[in-house]
Amino acid sequence: MKLERYLIPGEQRFVVVRRHPAMFARVAAAALIAIMVALLETGLSSSAARLVWVVALALVAWLAWRLLEWRVNIFIVTDQRVMLITGLTTRRVAMLPLRRVQDMTYKRSPLGRALGYGEFVIESAGEAQGLRRITYVPTPDAIYLEISEVLFAQARHNPVSMMDTPPGGGPRVLGPDA
Repeated sequence: MKLERYLIPGEQRFVVVRRHPAMFARVAAAALIAIMVALLETGLSSSAARLVWVVALALVAWLAWRLLEWRVNIFIVTDQRVMLITGLTTRRVAMLPLRRVQDMTYKRSPLGRALGYGEFVIESAGEAQGLRRITYVPTPDAIYLEISEVLFAQARHNPVSMMDTPPGGGPRVLGPDA
């Protein structure tokens, strides 16, 4: 996939990863179990065996589809935004400008720790956004640190002083009567 079509000229990429293959583990397990059952049921009546094989092949086709989708699921963090590109037939690009990120949490389930993936939850300023949860992120510890580094570097370049905002909120106005 050519990522340049989604990037602004001069935008610097910091993280570009495919989501963890564990995202299709359930479908793979179901397909494997269905094939094993189909192999065991081959000796039964032909109509029952055919039905089991149809189900098994449908699950294998679903797994193949999920694998193809996985190849185009890309998580990107640049110096300006966070993006998640998904979709095999209909491409979806969810994006959140870094300046709107107010809080980012990541969590890892016991299975996620064992297999090496995690989930990011991003809170942003303003209304509901199209990019809130990013699941099955590989090597989340390293990616969390990378994103934090980008966010804090941005904060150092655009500092907001507590002195600029009065306790009641809103901008502090300094004029001749101040």
